[in-house]
Amino acid sequence: MNLKPFFVAVFLTASLPAQAQIPLEQQVNEVVARLVGVMDTSAQAIANPKLSNVRMTTCKISLQGSSQIDGVYLYQEQSLSSDLTKPYRQRILQISPTTYSQSVRSLSFRPARPETLVGLCNQPEDSRIVALSDRGTPVCAVFLKQSGENYAGRTPIDGCPANVRGAVRITNQITLHKAGMDTWDRGYDTHGKQVWGAKAESYQFRRRDF
Repeated sequence: MNLKPFFVAVFLTASLPAQAQIPLEQQVNEVVARLVGVMDTSAQAIANPKLSNVRMTTCKISLQGSSQIDGVYLYQEQSLSSDLTKPYRQRILQISPTTYSQSVRSLSFRPARPETLVGLCNQPEDSRIVALSDRGTPVCAVFLKQSGENYAGRTPIDGCPANVRGAVRITNQITLHKAGMDTWDRGYDTHGKQVWGAKAESYQFRRRDF
């Protein structure tokens, strides 16, 4: 599996009738609950040995200087399951309701000092405190709308700008469900050629029970 960036803006379309939509605050809680925890691609790697077993760990954090109005903050890291001490991707997520589009926004930040956050989710929740100055810079926003029992959608046509491993543009399609998350993230160079990412199948992260 390619080690690729996850900082993408995903816009989702609801398939439920309007009257079946749950309140935005409850949707925020559902999105947080589905993101928090540990999931990996072990089942997919067993079925296809060419793919790497990647673990994604997400936990709630407290951001100094923020308030409940700012939403819920999460820390997320990804690493090869064979080397959990060296995550190749780290980010802070701000999960909040967006009333004008009736969606849940997940705004990702690239931490200013990612090396200080490695293994943060292993600490007790009341010890997971991050300074506002360490939150870093925003990368992309993900707008999530309820779609049946899932939250699913794709990036806009132009994707998100990037400068990672030869890619200048990122596109993605995501389904966030109770069992985990499927992603079709891809990176493209200046000529529009795909240089990494999903091809024949999505990356399938599934929850781990310990």
